[in-house]
Amino acid sequence: MAEETLDSLDDAIKENAAGPAKASGDSGSMEQHPLPDQIAADKYLANKKAMASQTLGLRRARIVPPGAV
Repeated sequence: MAEETLDSLDDAIKENAAGPAKASGDSGSMEQHPLPDQIAADKYLANKKAMASQTLGLRRARIVPPGAV
C-alpha cells in the first residue's frame, strides 16, 4: 500500500513538472515551469530511485595489485 502511494506521488511530481505552471482561459496563454525547477524535480526523482535500489548506487569491487597473485 505504501509503495503504491509512493509510485502515485512520483507520477504526480512528473506530471506537474511536465505540465504548465500557469494557464489562462480564452487568450490561450500559458507559462512553463522554470528550467531550474524542472531540473530539481528530475534530480529528486533520480535520487529517490537510486536510494530504492539495493546497492544504493554504489559498486563493490575487489582490487588485486599485479604481482600479488
